[in-house]
Amino acid sequence: MKEFNFEKIPIVEIANEIIIDAVNKGASDIHFDPTKDDLKIRFRIDGILSDYSVVPSKYKRNMISRIKMIAGMNIMETRLPQDGAIKSKIGERLLDLRVSTLPTNNAEKIVIRILDYSMSLAGLDNLGFSKESMEKINKLIKIPNGIILVTGATGTGKSTTLYSILQKLNTEDVNIITVEDPVEMDIAGINQVQTQTEIGLTFATILRSILRQDPNIIMIGEIRDDETARIAVRASITGHLVLSTLHTNNSLNTIERLTDMDVERYLLGSSLEGIISQRLARQICPHCRIKKQTTEYEKEVFKTVLNKDVNEMYVANKEGCSLCNHGYKGRLAILEVLIMNDKIKDAITNSAPKHVLKELVYTGEVVTLLQDGLNKVLLGETTFEEILKIIDLENDMTSYGEDNLKTSLKMAENMNKTQTKENPVTTAPTETPGNPVIPNQTITVNENPILKREPEQFEEVKLTPDGNIIPPADSKPGYIFETIEL
Repeated sequence: MKEFNFEKIPIVEIANEIIIDAVNKGASDIHFDPTKDDLKIRFRIDGILSDYSVVPSKYKRNMISRIKMIAGMNIMETRLPQDGAIKSKIGERLLDLRVSTLPTNNAEKIVIRILDYSMSLAGLDNLGFSKESMEKINKLIKIPNGIILVTGATGTGKSTTLYSILQKLNTEDVNIITVEDPVEMDIAGINQVQTQTEIGLTFATILRSILRQDPNIIMIGEIRDDETARIAVRASITGHLVLSTLHTNNSLNTIERLTDMDVERYLLGSSLEGIISQRLARQICPHCRIKKQTTEYEKEVFKTVLNKDVNEMYVANKEGCSLCNHGYKGRLAILEVLIMNDKIKDAITNSAPKHVLKELVYTGEVVTLLQDGLNKVLLGETTFEEILKIIDLENDMTSYGEDNLKTSLKMAENMNKTQTKENPVTTAPTETPGNPVIPNQTITVNENPILKREPEQFEEVKLTPDGNIIPPADSKPGYIFETIEL
């Protein structure tokens, strides 16, 4: 915890030093959290909040007023939330700070978002994407018209990726126009428009006007509502390349969200060209990382997802070193890049159910978020612990069983062939407390419990009074029956 001498150093200098320290430490946000006794200052570094300093109660209001003043806010208004901005240059780094206030029961809480565009300016090739992901993205951005979406939660680097793509597309032979709220980064050679909802300048109204400005490429900061989605789709099918973001988790969720919007299915199916789903994981420090043996659970995950036997991997050194923060330094992107094919487009157009879309999306060349994350663990770039934090592993592991349906079917077929036709196997239900065997009870059985089947794929049979299964009349010799737990 850093201590400041508030009695001797002016509040102006202290506020400046806090911001400079946050930038030098690589923080993405500065939190000023009011309590009854003081004002706690915290930095978010690599996605993790940690305490930095404390402003005594006597100087709490002065610090809040100073931040609001340099952000261009009304310092007299303390009852309503406010938004402001600070443009600052520290050394050679041009920074854009977004400031937000929120009235609480103790005082106003302030959060400063530090927007550092050095990653975007470095270019798409310097974002640390895998070779396979880069090849797919480069293929996508060469498409002359259609919609490309960058998706993920807030703070997962969508804007950085999007601006890097714009940098690569920004050549003298194209007209690029963006619609943003707010304009986050000024790019020379690109026409950028900021929405102003208070005067009716919304995404939808700007987009209608943009189409008359002879654009080649349109970037929409975010598809927030049905109207914006409809105009974006129409713009893409009239010969424009449309780039935008959406708050969804993965490729399948993105398609579901878009189909839930009031957009014509046949237009969406023909216009959607690609989805880049993104999350950020903390990058392991290469100077102090430690190698350890994998547990049985970790081995099982690697074997199921990557089909690899992994006996050891790198973990973070919690004590860290002088070059990192508790074993981590910086963050890297975990990607899932989907290039739409004709089968997926037809499925969207024909309102295919979720399980059909899932099979089409995740059987083929798609490297899922989980696969990309585990590959980066094997390369020693991040840790298994980080992948657990950003990806719902249990859900994804279940999905892998369903996605590998053909293999499971083949296994089931081989199992059935090993049974002799003369000795069919039957399984009768056992009587347990609260689950008595009822004569003539109709139960559901599954030919192969390995498979997760739809209800219509199950068969119903009757039980004799003594609890034995009566095989269906059309069952073949050697038919296998196994009961599902009731």
